[in-house]
Amino acid sequence: MCLIVFAWKLIPQCPLVMAANRDEFFERPTQAASWWEDAPDIYAGRDLQAGGTWLGTDKQGRFAALTNIRNGQAARTEARSRGELVANYLRGDLEARDYIQTLRETAADYNGFNLLVGDATSAYWFSNDADEEERALEPGIYGLSNGALDTPWPKVLRAKAQFASLLCQAAPDDAYFEMLADTTRASDSRLPDTGVSLEWERLLSPICIESPAYGTRASTLLRVHASGGSQLVEKVIR
Repeated sequence: MCLIVFAWKLIPQCPLVMAANRDEFFERPTQAASWWEDAPDIYAGRDLQAGGTWLGTDKQGRFAALTNIRNGQAARTEARSRGELVANYLRGDLEARDYIQTLRETAADYNGFNLLVGDATSAYWFSNDADEEERALEPGIYGLSNGALDTPWPKVLRAKAQFASLLCQAAPDDAYFEMLADTTRASDSRLPDTGVSLEWERLLSPICIESPAYGTRASTLLRVHASGGSQLVEKVIR
């Protein structure tokens, strides 16, 4: 998952509204969002290579989402799969803050990550690759890509602005998926320097990424309801 924008506690009846794109190599085997046979309370897509997921929810309305950190360093092949961070939270019954506390001793076992966990009452951001490791989220609109929370990359700023406009309009689901399908590239002068080549910075700069081997594979809209439960709608692209 490489781009997440979400509103937290701005709509009383719907404390979380989240729109997200998952970017991945097309060769990596994936299962579309569904109820998991081995964990029937979890509704999420699934990485069939490592068994975890990038975004999901459960029948109680708990949610978790993940992005990788992009810093130009090679990923450690011996590291644990980051997708288990989302799956393990949804499999368990710990409160979000308590779950984060359990991760502190093992966070270095994973390549760089951002993790969002919560339910209808509280939400937290946690990273193993940021000056600020943990934050209890206050009401607002947030954006997360492959830097720290609200790092002002062009795609994050563009997505947050469009997302805020859609929220104000009470837009239908289709409008959010249109936003997530935006392939506009940032100008070279606005590109961040994240340790990859200029060609890759250009390729990765849109909200929706297109290339022969790597790109946006699924878009997701998640709502968590104050009355209990949640609704996750996924559009598989490739």
